[in-house]
Amino acid sequence: MSLPLSWDEWAGQDATALAGLVRAGQVTPAELAAQAAAGIARLNPTLSGVVEVFEDVVADPLRDGMDPAGAFAGVPYLMKDLGPTLRGRLQEMGSLLMRGNRAAADSFLAGRIRQAGLNVIGRSTTPEFGCCSAAENPAVYVTRNPWDTGFTTNGSSAGTGAMVAAGVLPISHATDGGGSIRIPAGACGNIGLKPSRGVFSIAPGASDLSGLVSTQGCHSRSVRDTAAFVDACRGGAPGEFMPYWQPAEPYSRLIQRDPPRLRIALSHEWGDYRATPHFVAELERAGRLLEGLGHHVDWALPAVDFRAAFAAQTTCYISNFAQTVANLLAQHGLDRPPGGLVEPINVRIWEAGLDTSYTERARMQAAFNATSRAFGEFFEAWDIILTPVTALPTPPIGTTEYLTLSDNPSVLDWFGNLWRNFAYTPLANLAGIPGISLPMAAQENGLPLGIQAQARQANDGLLLQLAAQVERALGGRWNGGRRPGVHVAAA
Repeated sequence: MSLPLSWDEWAGQDATALAGLVRAGQVTPAELAAQAAAGIARLNPTLSGVVEVFEDVVADPLRDGMDPAGAFAGVPYLMKDLGPTLRGRLQEMGSLLMRGNRAAADSFLAGRIRQAGLNVIGRSTTPEFGCCSAAENPAVYVTRNPWDTGFTTNGSSAGTGAMVAAGVLPISHATDGGGSIRIPAGACGNIGLKPSRGVFSIAPGASDLSGLVSTQGCHSRSVRDTAAFVDACRGGAPGEFMPYWQPAEPYSRLIQRDPPRLRIALSHEWGDYRATPHFVAELERAGRLLEGLGHHVDWALPAVDFRAAFAAQTTCYISNFAQTVANLLAQHGLDRPPGGLVEPINVRIWEAGLDTSYTERARMQAAFNATSRAFGEFFEAWDIILTPVTALPTPPIGTTEYLTLSDNPSVLDWFGNLWRNFAYTPLANLAGIPGISLPMAAQENGLPLGIQAQARQANDGLLLQLAAQVERALGGRWNGGRRPGVHVAAA
């Protein structure tokens, strides 16, 4: 098959540049879709990041209502197999229980994505119900990190992390309930923004207020692509349960200017959790880069009761996921998870959380409020707080302690183990503040290490503005200009 671009040319273009080629008449959306599908065919046997390719949409990009006049002009895109639904398409959520499940309607955000000119050509992998750190169940699939296939991508936006990093496509859907955009972005060397509350709608089934911690987003390889995605896809659906806000100017314009001199705090000591010495050194190196750009950088920490915050976050996850499992069981006419079709920790979460009392949720909400107020007070004195994305190195494939395949008999201990590694991302979900993972650092084993920046609620634009300033300072060479070993241009 003849492809419009060489693989090196393809991997060198971000989504904005590919859209420019379409508008200039040099390529068509169908040609872009065909090249992305060829990239998936080339690398998916190794990485297992894609569940399904929609061959009918590859052949006809207009088939499902994509608007070629949108900002992305037909650039191919994968939808994580969790969250926004696509009418008539499978959504199996990484679960054997959900095999064959088809969506009855498009979600609101799916419509916005298509209106933005993104051509949804398939589904990317996720752990079961998005509830663990990797898409790694051999009975379903095992998604591998393109930098070293002996390691996971982390999760839960696993397939998106792998496919964007490997150059298969420049932008892809991700979701984040506690770090699931930022953590795999960090491990795979992508840009991953978790927005504030009130940016992307999760209509019609829930809202940012009723969902509390979960939000939507993407992975990309350029700041301008992430900015354009937010500009094009943000906004509330009719009848939202809470307000959805708009910035003073589009982010695509804002990021063209450097931010003012910022007060940037560095931190890695979050309550009981600490990063490895190498990760601390990489954080300090990132701080020196930002000092060199004219910002004030020092060590500081919000006055958060971290133990109370993580306990509340755990209550939220257990009760939310228990209801998710219960709702899916009800769809199947079941009153409990059938043996072998739901992973062990998700069964235990269902058992532990199904009868969570209103009193327990009220205590949780009080801790959420106290934590959010503490971050708010902190951001009166500081503009940004910088941390590593994770505290510990990316786990090798087969590390079951972080998976819902774990045989850990205690759900509380299982979550506590998660926090030891993934300490720095979930409180942004709790407080509704934005966080972004930037591929500025490396682990000792050569895998990428994301550096996370967080800001006050609704300061998403400032994070993107700082990210764009760093991108310019690096000459666009994220990950030190390195590419992963498994890559479309190297296959």
